[in-house]
Amino acid sequence: MPESIIRTSDLTRTFGELTAVDRLSIEIARGEIFGLVGPDGAGKTTTLRMLCGLMDPTGGQAWVAGHDVAREPQAVKDRIGYMAQRFGLYADLSVDENMDFYADLFGVTPADRDKMLPDLLQMTRMEPFRARRAGLLSGGMKQKLALMCTLLHRPEILFLDEPTNGVDPVSRRDFWTILYKLVEDGITVFVTTAYLDEAERCNRLGLMDHGRLIRYDSPARLKSDMAEECYDVRSPNLRATKESLQPVEGVVSVEPSGTALHLFLDPKKTSVEALKQKTPSAEFRRITPSLEDVFIALVQKAERQ
Repeated sequence: MPESIIRTSDLTRTFGELTAVDRLSIEIARGEIFGLVGPDGAGKTTTLRMLCGLMDPTGGQAWVAGHDVAREPQAVKDRIGYMAQRFGLYADLSVDENMDFYADLFGVTPADRDKMLPDLLQMTRMEPFRARRAGLLSGGMKQKLALMCTLLHRPEILFLDEPTNGVDPVSRRDFWTILYKLVEDGITVFVTTAYLDEAERCNRLGLMDHGRLIRYDSPARLKSDMAEECYDVRSPNLRATKESLQPVEGVVSVEPSGTALHLFLDPKKTSVEALKQKTPSAEFRRITPSLEDVFIALVQKAERQ
């Protein structure tokens, strides 16, 4: 594995009796896109804020770009770009004026600004909109402008908190095209998302729920390394079929998926033949699970354990 640029060891954050992040241990390689995936309240934003030096951990440690986040927060901040869910664009300022403001904020010299701006505008295709006020931009364009502002001081690592939340599918695709270009230029990207289809674009993923990291690996390995078998189940009455299968020992999860059910079973405890006896009208077909299937199965498995 390439050199780790982000590393955590038992990183923990509590708020009173609530444990928002629970003993998180991960390593992220330089030059990869790492995605932290989970539902609202999973602990993704809290993790991101601790890694950026914006929030102190309650326990454990984190190192970013070779610096201890708790002891050297300024050294970390100098090397990263952080784009929050609600980036502070100024609606009454134009694209250019917002860029100038953030360049001044980061201490970017006019000479460096002039070198970077053409590349950023070309990469994001924002050149025609430089004079437009930020408040009049579409959701996708606002995210591109926020990204440009974040990149002005040439960070080593880019932290993005659900950057495409509420953005249309075409703009989401364009945004990811930009991220790939940044990685080609040597930037490491750490992104949080609730979109599992989007998570497929990452080099590696961490699946998170209730503050805990359930598993982390490449999307392909997460889908192929499940010990449980996954089946597409179809029947005339999906609700009745689900109610029949759910309590059976060895059934890890059974959830609706379009006009079918997706079932995970533990082959050591049950089999399709045994389940067919419970639901004679159902048809079972072995399939490769989607990331959504895997995430749901892992969460339910963890809850049962």
